[in-house]
Amino acid sequence: MTSGPQTTSRSGQDDAGTGSSIDDLPLTSFHRRLTFYSAGGPFLDGYVLAMMGIALTQITPAWNLSGAWQGLIGASALIGLFLGGLLGGYITDRVGRQTMYTLDLLLVAACSVGQFFVEGPILLLIARLLLGMAVGADYPIATSLLAEFAPRRKRGSLLGWLTAMWAAGSAAAFLVGEWLIHLVGDEAWRWMLLSPAIPAVALVFARWGTPESPRWLASQGRIDEANAALQKVFGPTAKLDDIPDDEAKPATLGSLMKGVYLRRMIFISVFWTCSILPIYAIYAFGPAMIDAFGLGEPGQANLGEACIGLLFLLGCLAATLLANRLNRRTLLIWPFAISTVALLGLGLAGTASTLTIAVLFSVYAIAIGGPTILQWVYPNELFPTEIRATAVGLGTSISRIGAALGTFLTPIGLQTFGIGTTLLIAAAISATGVIVSYFMAPETRNKSLSETSGG
Repeated sequence: MTSGPQTTSRSGQDDAGTGSSIDDLPLTSFHRRLTFYSAGGPFLDGYVLAMMGIALTQITPAWNLSGAWQGLIGASALIGLFLGGLLGGYITDRVGRQTMYTLDLLLVAACSVGQFFVEGPILLLIARLLLGMAVGADYPIATSLLAEFAPRRKRGSLLGWLTAMWAAGSAAAFLVGEWLIHLVGDEAWRWMLLSPAIPAVALVFARWGTPESPRWLASQGRIDEANAALQKVFGPTAKLDDIPDDEAKPATLGSLMKGVYLRRMIFISVFWTCSILPIYAIYAFGPAMIDAFGLGEPGQANLGEACIGLLFLLGCLAATLLANRLNRRTLLIWPFAISTVALLGLGLAGTASTLTIAVLFSVYAIAIGGPTILQWVYPNELFPTEIRATAVGLGTSISRIGAALGTFLTPIGLQTFGIGTTLLIAAAISATGVIVSYFMAPETRNKSLSETSGG
């Protein structure tokens, strides 16, 4: 079977050099492949969520769904993300990154196939819940593995690419969904919900053979295996002393609930939730929002949402390129504030011109890229190896519960209060994230993982 980012000592060390710690190694072909394959999970998340926004335009009239049922189906994958992130992170810290790196994608493929055959909202809700669990489990698995191999000066941008792929997945979903509507017709939604199985299966083959994290192996006392993993990737001269000694200090799940780690967990949970809740609401019900502004027919609304997705991708790419040049706090706070102002403007837009609304949506989509790429950078940097995946999983879970609540309430809010009030509420939530980030966000750029995760 074709392996993933597994490398021989020759290919892995093509520009690795010798005598460097794992934090100070130059970027190699192994790092690039690991980043690409790890980005598959975020791609699937963005694809799965955005595709449901398109599919609901057909499912709602076909099944005569109420606003509450639309919200439940839209939020079900996010509830699954909560469970998957929490369980996936905990299990990954116990059994390692390598095993879980492919198993979760098999469940994604199976659930996608199951969605094709569902009849009625209850079965669809269950399928979406299980699909969300599988996707959510991939976050702590893939991001922890990448963070533990990444050089310190490239870590921000490498993890940032994962977020950019979330945006790429969402944009791809709108384009594929629109194509399937024209190709298949009224039953296109079944093919839309089946389609994530294709990239999921491809990723299983791509990731197969990925080596275990040497940091995790060392934290478990498996020193010989850690040495072997290092030498497999970076060549025979790599030694275990390339890993900082304090990586082996014990840490427990209870560490997340006290002292400095509790403060960090609060910061991550609040900033992550406040930044992602409006994003998920817009992606899940973007076509409905665009229609609410009176900007076109349903098909045009879908294309408009695809444009927003492409702009969001552009914002994430720009932020990723700046991740190693700007301080983390700068990249977080200023774009967060700008995106909040854009949401406020949309909430107050009323009967503003199409150009004004388009500009405000564009500003929001581009600016939110800064906070978005840091959603996976910060939690991987602020916690030690023994609880890193658990912390990422817990942060994912908390943020997705907030996003699920927002996704469930968005169609109800649109029906009850209208588009203006709904977006003003989103702006208030976003403003909360800005304030918390200003007072609690630490600076971690260009520091080793042992420095950033120290208690």
